[in-house]
Amino acid sequence: MMIDHALSIKCSVTIVIVFAVTSTYSNYTDIDLPSDHIKYYFNYFPTVAQECRNNTVCPYKDSLDTKACWGYEPNCKAENSFSVPQCPGDHRGWVTTKKAQVETFYAQGDFGYVRDQRKEMSIFCEPLFVDDSSLECSEHMRFCRARNIMINFTDLIRRKEPIRYKMDVLKEGQIGGYCTLNEKRLEENADHISPLQSWGPELRNFRKLSRPPIVNHDCDIVIEKPTFVMKIDAINMYHHFCDFFNLYASLHVNLSHPAGFSTDNHIMIWESYSYRSAFQDAFEAFTRNPLWDLKTFRGETVCFKNLVFPLLPRMIFGLYYNTPLIYGCENSGLFKAFGEHVLHRLRIPLHERKNQRIRVTLLSRDTQYRRILNEDELVRALKENPLYKVKKVVYNKKVSFKKQLEITRNSDIFIGIHGAGLTHLMFLPDWAAVFEIYNCEDPGCYKDLARLRGVKYFTWENNSKLVQQDPGTHPDGGAHAKFTNYSFDVEEFLRIVSQATDYVKNHDSFKNFVAKKIQHKGTEMKNQTNVMSDVKESATSKSKEVTELKSDTRSKDEL
Repeated sequence: MMIDHALSIKCSVTIVIVFAVTSTYSNYTDIDLPSDHIKYYFNYFPTVAQECRNNTVCPYKDSLDTKACWGYEPNCKAENSFSVPQCPGDHRGWVTTKKAQVETFYAQGDFGYVRDQRKEMSIFCEPLFVDDSSLECSEHMRFCRARNIMINFTDLIRRKEPIRYKMDVLKEGQIGGYCTLNEKRLEENADHISPLQSWGPELRNFRKLSRPPIVNHDCDIVIEKPTFVMKIDAINMYHHFCDFFNLYASLHVNLSHPAGFSTDNHIMIWESYSYRSAFQDAFEAFTRNPLWDLKTFRGETVCFKNLVFPLLPRMIFGLYYNTPLIYGCENSGLFKAFGEHVLHRLRIPLHERKNQRIRVTLLSRDTQYRRILNEDELVRALKENPLYKVKKVVYNKKVSFKKQLEITRNSDIFIGIHGAGLTHLMFLPDWAAVFEIYNCEDPGCYKDLARLRGVKYFTWENNSKLVQQDPGTHPDGGAHAKFTNYSFDVEEFLRIVSQATDYVKNHDSFKNFVAKKIQHKGTEMKNQTNVMSDVKESATSKSKEVTELKSDTRSKDEL
């Protein structure tokens, strides 16, 4: 039986159901993208745009008839792309021209990386007929996708040890399909053999089958919906969001169908541990279905109609853990789009502003090391300035991840000492500044991440104005700046926060956001005054007054 929900049923007869793929896509709910992303979606799928144009109930008519493009399409011009990197700084000898500097950054950490992965795609196993299998990958098998393939998980039932970061999950021939296999190409691209660098450890075992596995009922289970297989690096937020970021980038590499951003898919984590994480809510941005792992299909032979092997978190020259980022550039559209996608899918609200006060969030740590010993003194000093609205937070298991994101999204200045919590900078508004109060002798990590996201980065510069509690002892021995705690000079701290404040206040996006909200509030107050005047002077009935007031409130909500 072909099944997708009830996976525990094993049958000897498979009923194949073929769904006709039409040229239209009328499920507008499944699009579910940030409002600013809709025009790029419709321009990418002109057939869907035409359907929307002809459909009276399509809610996206304002997003049609544009030239907007993500940036990886062959005919995408820079002026129409999602964003253009900014390179105000010196490239320090990497390249010879400013144009080359911009293109290098675009290829290293922006939609240019997606573009290059798509260009690299080649067929490893070629189908002849519609029921045949297929396998295609980018170079080094960083990203792959397959159709109608079979994976044999029967050996897993005999493995007693937990499986994580293992390169021997599959043996030769335990993954394969009915297609013409280019063995030389497969062998040549199985050159990055490391658990989180490529899919080489798994796909080097791909072999040609003697017949189409699905139509010949060779599978215990057939999975209809697209399935993404993930090898995750879920150590902390910084590393785990390499997983989520690469999954999002892979949606673009894979984008070929209007349902490409749909959450009606499956995600299988390539390990036998049951997934638990403080950040597991982030998966809601990518799937509406329960997560699978290697225990799900232990002892079974499974066929997948559509299988995606996404980009991985520790690829050589990958995103973003091993990104060799050129100097002088910032503002990756891919990173901005990722943040907006997650915030939208998790329904994280951006609060209205009642005034122009700067919202300062200080991230406190409840860990043994890298604590700010005088943080309460620093917070009191900030609160003495009426320009600031100050919040001290601890992002631990007592605060849900969605609540953390809500606090972060509504921060103008985000302050914290070096640590994975600073990964939250990916979800700050465009005008925000991040103040890594001390980088603990790791200067590039969050500075580069801030550059990629396009938020302003500040850090401590005068080490004579900080006090290190002790030399710090690395677990493997020796002094280490990350394994101790610190106190900071109050005046120097306030000086740097003041610099960040000036940046935020003068950012066009901040000025426009605050002005729009204040103007909106002024319009509301004016409307309320007019309504009250009408109530006093008009002889209309009470019921009509209530109706008018309800109507006015509804318009406010719609705004």
